[in-house]
Amino acid sequence: MNPIVEKVTSDIIERSKSLRAQYLKDMKQAEESGPHRGKLSCGNLAHGFAACQPQDKQKLTLMEEANVGIISSYNDMLSAHQPYEAYPNQIRVAVQEMGSIAQFAGGVPAMCDGVTQGQDGMELSLFSRDNIAQGAAIALSHNMFDSAVYLGICDKIVPGLLIAALRFGHIPALFIPAGPMPSGITNAEKAAVRQRYAQGNATRDELLAAESASYHSAGTCTFYGTANSNQLLVEIMGLQLPGSSFVNPDNPLRPALTKHASQLATKITALGRDYRPMYEVIDERSIVNSIVGLLATGGSTNHTMHIVAYARAAGIIVTWDDFSALSKVVPLLTRIYPNGQADINHFHAAGGMAFLVKQLLKGGLVHEDVQTIVGKGLSLYTKEPFLEGDTLVWREGPEASLDEDVIRPIDNPFSKEGGLSLLKGNLGRAVIKVSAVKDENKIIEAPAAVFHCQNALADAISSGELKRDCIAVVRFQGPKAIGMPELHKLTPFLGNLQDQGYKVALVTDGRMSGASGKVPAAIHLTPEALAGGLIAKIKDGDMVRLDAIEGTLSVLISDEELNSREAAEQDLTASHQGMGRELFSAQRLTVSGAEQGACSLFSD
Repeated sequence: MNPIVEKVTSDIIERSKSLRAQYLKDMKQAEESGPHRGKLSCGNLAHGFAACQPQDKQKLTLMEEANVGIISSYNDMLSAHQPYEAYPNQIRVAVQEMGSIAQFAGGVPAMCDGVTQGQDGMELSLFSRDNIAQGAAIALSHNMFDSAVYLGICDKIVPGLLIAALRFGHIPALFIPAGPMPSGITNAEKAAVRQRYAQGNATRDELLAAESASYHSAGTCTFYGTANSNQLLVEIMGLQLPGSSFVNPDNPLRPALTKHASQLATKITALGRDYRPMYEVIDERSIVNSIVGLLATGGSTNHTMHIVAYARAAGIIVTWDDFSALSKVVPLLTRIYPNGQADINHFHAAGGMAFLVKQLLKGGLVHEDVQTIVGKGLSLYTKEPFLEGDTLVWREGPEASLDEDVIRPIDNPFSKEGGLSLLKGNLGRAVIKVSAVKDENKIIEAPAAVFHCQNALADAISSGELKRDCIAVVRFQGPKAIGMPELHKLTPFLGNLQDQGYKVALVTDGRMSGASGKVPAAIHLTPEALAGGLIAKIKDGDMVRLDAIEGTLSVLISDEELNSREAAEQDLTASHQGMGRELFSAQRLTVSGAEQGACSLFSD
C-alpha cells in the first residue's frame, strides 16, 4: 500500500474510534437471530403481508425465506430514473425464482438538478439528500425485511440512500443502477452553443436543440458529474455488481444484471450461510477507496460533502484534510467531460471500472482486503460482465487501456495528483476541482467583484460590466443561508470572460455542479457568510489570491483591517418562501457546515 493511503486510513480509524465503536455496537444489537418480522405481533405481521398472495403469506409466516425490501427513487421526469419503472416487477420475479419474496418498501423523492439549475427549486436540492435518507429509513422501519435493494443514481439521491442503508447497517444492502443514456452530440458542441448563447450569439431555439440532442433519451446524463460519480463510488465500495454501473438501459446485459443482483439479495441475508450486513461491507478502508476513486477520475466536488455525510452515518469521521493528503499521491487517470471531451460511455468502452480498479490496485492506492456484496476482495471488481447465450458471466477486464485519451495506466497518468485540492487562508477553507483547469489558470490574483446572488453576477457579465480580470465573490449561498444551491449557471458566463483573455475565478460559499470545469472555482467556502465567515467582509476591489498549486485562498488585506470591518448583511426572506422553501426552515437552522457534510441529520 502507498504509505500516505495507509496513514490517511489509520488517521481516520483513530479519530473515528469512539464513534465507530458505538455504531458497531448499535448494529450488532439490531442484528438478531432470524428475521425481524419474527418480533412482530400477529396484528403487525397481518398488516405487513395483507396484500400478498397466499403462498407468500405462508413463507413470511414461517420465517424461512428472505423478504427483500425495494426502495426506489423512480419518477418519469428524471431520465436516469425513468427506467426504474419496470424494475420492481423484475426484482419480484427474480426473487420469486429463488423461493423468496420481494416487497416494494417505499419510494423516495428524486429531484433533477438539471431541471432546477438556476431556479428557485435548486435551493431544496442539497436538503433533499437528508429527506431521502429519512424517507428510506421510514420505508425500512416496519421490521419486515431481511435485505434491501436500492434504486437510485443521481446527485443527492444515492448519498441519501447510502445514509439510510448505513443506519440500517444490520440489513444487507445492494444498489442496482439503470445505466447512462447513449452518447448524443459531442460535449464540445454542446459547450460551444452554451457559450454562444451566453454571449447573445445563439438563439434559444438553437440552445434547446443542442441540449435536446445531448440529453435525448432514458438513462443517466453522460457527462461525469455527480450522478456518474455516485455510480463509480458505489461500485468501488463494493455495493453494486462489478462492471454494472455504466451499462446502457437498452443493453441486454441490463436486465440480466438486475436479475442477478436481486437474487444475490436473497443469498446474503442472516437466513443463509453467507450473511453480509452493510456494516461489514462499509468500513474505513472502503471509505478511503471511495475517496481515491473520486480523485483518480476527477469526480464531482459535491462528494467532498457527501462522502463526509455518509461516512458519518457509519460512525466514520472524514475531513477535507484526508481528501487533500490523498490528492497529493493519487494520480489523475481519466479525462471525462468536463475534464476532457469523452463521456462516460467512452470511459466504459475504453476499459471502464475494471481497468480503473486494476490500475489503482497495481499502484497500491486502494485497499484490496475489503468485503463486498459479491465476496471478499476488491480484485473481484477487476472483472466485467458478459452474456454467454442467456448466462451472465464475468471475465477479467482489459490489461491495457483501449483509449489512452480517456483512461490511462497508473504509470502514465494525465497528472501525478488527483482532481481535487483543499484551499486554506484567511477566508477559511474551500475545495477546488483542478482536473479541468489549465496550469496557467491555477493561480489567480485579481480584484474582487462581490455579489449576493448568481443572477446578479450573470447580469454583470452579460452587460459588459466585468470585462476585466476579477475574482467573482458570490456569498450568502451556503447551507444555512439558502440551502447551498449549485451555481452551474455561471459556468458559461465566466468561461466567456476567460476565453476573452481575462484572468477570472470564482469564490463562493455555495456549490458548483459536478460539471464544474475550466474556470478555477473555490467552492464550499466555510465558514459561510451567514455563519460568521470572513467572506462576508470582502469589498469590491479587494485583492484576492487563489493559488490552487500551493493550496491557498486569501483576501490580501491586513488582519487589522479585516477584523475591524463590519460583516455584510443580506435580507434572505425572498429565498425562504415559495417553491416549498418555507418547509425547510428547520433544516437551515440545524445544518452543519460544508466540511461537516452540510448535513441536518446528526446532532454532533
